[in-house]
Amino acid sequence: MDEPYIAIGEKIDPEGYILTTYRVKTDLEMKKAARAIAAEESTGTWTDISTTSHEIIAELGAKVIEIDGDIVRIAYPLADFDPAGGGIPQFLSVVAGNLFGLEDLKGVRLEDVRIPEAFAKHFPGPAFGIKGLRKLLDRPDKPFIGTIVKPKIGLPPRKFADYVYEAGMGGLTNSKDDETLVDQDFCPLADRTSAVADALDRVFDEAGNRMIHAINVSSPHDKIIEFAELAMANGARQIMVDVLTCGFDAVRILREDPSINLPIHVHRTMHGALTRNPDHGIAMTVIARLVRLCGGDALHIGTFGVGKMHGSDLEDKRSQNALIEPFGNFKAVVPVCSGGIHPGLIPAIIAIGGYDIQIQAGGGVSGHPGGVREGAKAICEAVDASVKGVALEEYAADHEALRLALEKWGV
Repeated sequence: MDEPYIAIGEKIDPEGYILTTYRVKTDLEMKKAARAIAAEESTGTWTDISTTSHEIIAELGAKVIEIDGDIVRIAYPLADFDPAGGGIPQFLSVVAGNLFGLEDLKGVRLEDVRIPEAFAKHFPGPAFGIKGLRKLLDRPDKPFIGTIVKPKIGLPPRKFADYVYEAGMGGLTNSKDDETLVDQDFCPLADRTSAVADALDRVFDEAGNRMIHAINVSSPHDKIIEFAELAMANGARQIMVDVLTCGFDAVRILREDPSINLPIHVHRTMHGALTRNPDHGIAMTVIARLVRLCGGDALHIGTFGVGKMHGSDLEDKRSQNALIEPFGNFKAVVPVCSGGIHPGLIPAIIAIGGYDIQIQAGGGVSGHPGGVREGAKAICEAVDASVKGVALEEYAADHEALRLALEKWGV
């Protein structure tokens, strides 16, 4: 190897490598910075050492295959990974490990990863995905429409279930716990799940509306299956897990356990610590690919730059693509748009995201002047207007719930 870790211009078999894309900010010459990343994350260190060899570097060393401005692409040989045993933890220690602390780099951001079949085959992928959830909810073509029970903590089980009932009677297809609610004393998981199950049955009996609610089972790994089984025993239709606080293996454990046969809704709470800085961290696209690999059926991706959370239409679109583009035999995952949504934002979200998304509003439902049921109706009316290609103001002329929402929040 004439120049260790540098393979620009060489042909690389994409099926034999994990292909990564980094954005690098440094005062170093970019080739030197790229070489430092490749060496640190594979077979090298900060100085020449007597215990390595040309053969070790040639076989296991990462290869810098492209430099384009501040973008660096590095290929890691599959032999560097242990997908069956080390899984995602070991994978991340390679592609997203010590490189973030290298002193000579002012910033480095993992923008994307490409995973070949030889690695992916060790992971389950989604059990339901978009098509499975459409079948479950008898919703063949329109976006899913959901809510988050608000306030995020504080309601006892019966009032919590009343919220879900009102949202369902307003026409929503989905609702969920918020990320901070699991099994606190004021709203125990078993009691909450049972009350919600009754509410969902009432919605179907009274209105013929199929609806599911995601029960949050986020907890330590020695508890998460216990919580999921408790939720199932009390009538849960869907479970939720906070992927970054619990770890990617929490998704995989729930997906692969034979006793758990529910769709998995994946929340991305804490992601901003990794994704927000454009010069440093890990892009949401990477998180999306790994959630799909591990078996999530739905994942929060942002609101294409129109909600309350930081994000942009381009970055959120990349995350959406990671969930729905062809990837082996893996099902497409539902991209969930959530964070400061109200009816006036829905046309913009659908224009960018299309119909294979879940639109989810918390305050945009419960903050409606007419209450939760009217707030749910307003969201549904905004979706219907967008699908029909009718301007919201025009549609609101004979849809009262939407009109009141637009008066409060605008377009």
